[in-house]
Amino acid sequence: MVSEQHQREIDQYVASTPRAAELHEQAMKYLPGGSTRGVQYFPPYPFVAERGEGLYIYDVDGNRYLDYVINATSLILGHAHPKVVKAIQDKASLGTAFSVPTEDQTKLARVLCERIPSVETLRFTNSGTEGTLMAIRAARAFTGKHKIAKFEGGYHGSHEYAEISVSPSADKLDPNEITSVPQYPGQPPSISEDVIVMPYNDLEACERIIRQHKDDLSCVIMEAISSSFGYLPANVDFLSGIRELTTELGILLIFDEVQSLRVAPGGAQELLGVTPDLTCMGKIIGGGTPVGAFGGREDVMALYDPTENGPTLGHSGTFNGNPLTMAAGAVVMDEMTPDVYQQMSQLGETLRSKLRAVFDELDIPAQVTGVASLFGIHFTSEEIVDYRSTLSGDKALKGALSTGLLNEGVMLGGALSKLTTETEVDTFVDSTRRVIQRIRQ
Repeated sequence: MVSEQHQREIDQYVASTPRAAELHEQAMKYLPGGSTRGVQYFPPYPFVAERGEGLYIYDVDGNRYLDYVINATSLILGHAHPKVVKAIQDKASLGTAFSVPTEDQTKLARVLCERIPSVETLRFTNSGTEGTLMAIRAARAFTGKHKIAKFEGGYHGSHEYAEISVSPSADKLDPNEITSVPQYPGQPPSISEDVIVMPYNDLEACERIIRQHKDDLSCVIMEAISSSFGYLPANVDFLSGIRELTTELGILLIFDEVQSLRVAPGGAQELLGVTPDLTCMGKIIGGGTPVGAFGGREDVMALYDPTENGPTLGHSGTFNGNPLTMAAGAVVMDEMTPDVYQQMSQLGETLRSKLRAVFDELDIPAQVTGVASLFGIHFTSEEIVDYRSTLSGDKALKGALSTGLLNEGVMLGGALSKLTTETEVDTFVDSTRRVIQRIRQ
C-alpha cells in the first residue's frame, strides 16, 4: 500500500514510460517477473535502457536519467567511455575468446597486484560471486577446516555459503543473539551449521564467537565497507581487532572488495590500513564487462598452481581472463590515478554533506552513510552501525524518493563516477529536496 503522494509519483512515471510498460509485459512472458537480474526490477516496472553516454542513461521512451547506480557501482568511468569502447572493439576484431592465455590478462593482473596490499598473485573469474566462492574454497583447503564466518546482512554473491543471513526480516531475528538465518525455503540445514554469523562492528561478540569455533573455522569473509549498510566503513578498531584475532588463531581473513575497490587505488584495505589474507574483486576492474577475481598471499594462491604436480584446487571457467574484459579493465586502471581517487572522494563528501543539510532543512530523520565516492541514505534517526540498525529505516519514504527522482531524471543509487562534477551533485541534491517536498504535501 503506497501513500497518495507516492501514487502520484508512480502515475507520472507510468505516463512517461509507455514503451517500457509494453516491453515489460513482453518480458514477463519469457522471464520470471520480466527480469533476469534481481536489481534490474523495481516497481511498477523498470524503464528500458536504449543507450548510455557518460553520466546518463537514455531509455526507449526518450527520457534521460542522471545515473547514480552506474551498474551497481561498476561503471566508474561512466557509460560508453570512448577509450573503453575502442579497447573492446580492437580486441574483438582479433578474436573474442581463446582457450589459451593472452598477454592482456598478465597486464591487468600485474596492475592489481601492484596496487592492492594483500594481493601477491590472483586468478580471474567472471563475477564477484565466483571470486568469493573460490576464495572461500582456498581458505578451506589451506587450513583444512570447513566452517566459515560472515556478518549479518553481508552480501558476498549468490552461492550457498554466502547466502545466509543476507537480508532476514525483523521477525526472523533472535533479539538476544545472532544466528544463521536461511535465505530461502529448503536451504540445506548444513549451510546454517557451517556458516557462523556475527554482528558487524561488535568486536567483543565477534571474539567470543570466533574463539568458540576456532578449531573448525577456516576464514572470516567481510566487506570492510559494507554495501548492504549504505557503504558503511567498519570501525577501524573493530577491523584491526578482527585482523589480530584471525592471525592469532590461524584463520584466514577475506575482504570482499568487489565494490569497495573503487575507494582508493588499493581499495578499502589501503584506505583503512588493514590487510587481509585474500581479496575478492570485480565491478570496476572489468570496465563494464563481466568480471571477477580473487587473490592474496602467494602460499594460499599456490593451491591453484597447475605446474609441477598439478593444482590442489581446480579452477576453470570458459571466459576467465577474457581478452575483451582484460582490455577494458586495463583502460579503467590506467584512468584511475591517485589524483582521480582523491577528487572523487572529496566530491563524495560534498554530496553526503549537502544531503544531510537538505534532510536537516526539511526536518527529515535521516542518516547519510558512505565513504569516498560511495553513499547511502537511510530514513531513520538511529545511527547505522550494523544490519539491525538499518531495519528501522522508512522503506516507504525511500521508495517514494526513488520513484520521484526518476520523474526528476535522476536514478537513485550510491556511487559517483569519474565524470561526476559538483554540478551533477547539486542536481541530485536539489532534485531530492523537491521530491521530499512533494511527497510530504
